[in-house]
Amino acid sequence: MAPRCVFVTGAAQGIGAAIGRAFHAAGDKVALLDRSEAVNDLATTLDPSGATAMPLVGNVDDEAALQGAFTAAVEHFGQVDVMVNNAARTAIGSVWDINVADWDAVMATNLRGTFLGCRIAAGHMRERGLQGRIINLSSLAGQRGGTATGLHYGASKAGILVVTKVFAQELAANGITVNAIAPAAIDGPVMETLAEQTRQGLQRGIPVGRFGRDREVAAAALYLASEDAAFVTGATLDVNGGLFMR
Repeated sequence: MAPRCVFVTGAAQGIGAAIGRAFHAAGDKVALLDRSEAVNDLATTLDPSGATAMPLVGNVDDEAALQGAFTAAVEHFGQVDVMVNNAARTAIGSVWDINVADWDAVMATNLRGTFLGCRIAAGHMRERGLQGRIINLSSLAGQRGGTATGLHYGASKAGILVVTKVFAQELAANGITVNAIAPAAIDGPVMETLAEQTRQGLQRGIPVGRFGRDREVAAAALYLASEDAAFVTGATLDVNGGLFMR
């Protein structure tokens, strides 16, 4: 397969960075977007010349900024074949502590950002006649609820599952697949925000007995973007160590 261009949001750290590294290692070109300028470090590490790894700084909840970054990637690489909507915001708090500003900020990044990313990528893929792939990062919190990561986070991730299904229906006839990945208890930046007692309790409850690794989520993204997954759309791939079985 010829090298593709893969656009990854929230790519500066954690799962997003792991996904960017995995696609680049597979021979693809990567456009890496994050609101943090740390994304420049990852792109430089992958390819100092910028020929196959492009850093982009911007917020996914800003439609003009996201469209501008996407357009820049198309101008640099020619087209975008795979869109990975990974950018997310977490603001841990009980239902009694969440204020309206926190609720709106989490929803804007997680749910609005995914919606905008899907629509921008889908329009480009349909216009170019690409057999494209769109991959959205949801979460166990969006499937089962729970208070560890906050109601607003879980609600936004549940919404992403609906966004995934609707876009999958809209784009199936164009040969564009849209799927979600629902990780849980992945070691990294989000888990590090939890209290140690909470972390230990979570680990004890995981059937496989450990936290997940970001590269395991990246492997799921590689599969969903592959030719072998062309008959998979509107699906949610669980990467959760057995925490949620169905």
